[in-house]
Amino acid sequence: MTERTLEMPCSEDEIRHLTIGDVVHITGEIITGRDEAHLRALEYKGQEKELPVNFSGGALFHCGPIMQKQNEDWHLVAAGPTTSSRMNTLEPDFIASFGVRAILGKGGMSKPTLKAMERHGCVYLAATGGAALLAAKGIKSVKGVHWLDLGMPEALWVLEAKNLGPLIVAMDSHGNSLYEHIETTTKRNVVEAKRILGLK
Repeated sequence: MTERTLEMPCSEDEIRHLTIGDVVHITGEIITGRDEAHLRALEYKGQEKELPVNFSGGALFHCGPIMQKQNEDWHLVAAGPTTSSRMNTLEPDFIASFGVRAILGKGGMSKPTLKAMERHGCVYLAATGGAALLAAKGIKSVKGVHWLDLGMPEALWVLEAKNLGPLIVAMDSHGNSLYEHIETTTKRNVVEAKRILGLK
């Protein structure tokens, strides 16, 4: 296990050096995006329309932030991670289409998404659920917002992060998943426990 800071945007080579269990802090630009933003972005790609943001080499945060507007400026109040499985059907195409290097969220993602990460050079960084105020401390400013017509939680918020974390590499670009590892280990331990206890 190693601990490092990722400056976003970053290269594929930097991502390929990460493995499950590594601890990461992110500095630089991150963009929030949930279901509706994924759908619209992929629709734009199908229609050959230009996106208002550039995901290439960047970090996508599965987050529906709470924002407050003061005069003309937006300020982040809370930024808790969204359950990433909501995006399972969309994420493989999203990774392939836009060159995302890091996805922040909670709960992990599907096997097809893991394969897309392996193919294109992307990692899944697990954030702590239920710590929205803590996560917000790693966000230093709101740089902009797009697609606010989707609603505050679903819009694309462009954020400037400074040492956002700690985040755990839970799915890496080599086909490894911390979630699968834990599930396999747990099943093996249950079998062994039953054997020791004389249970069938």
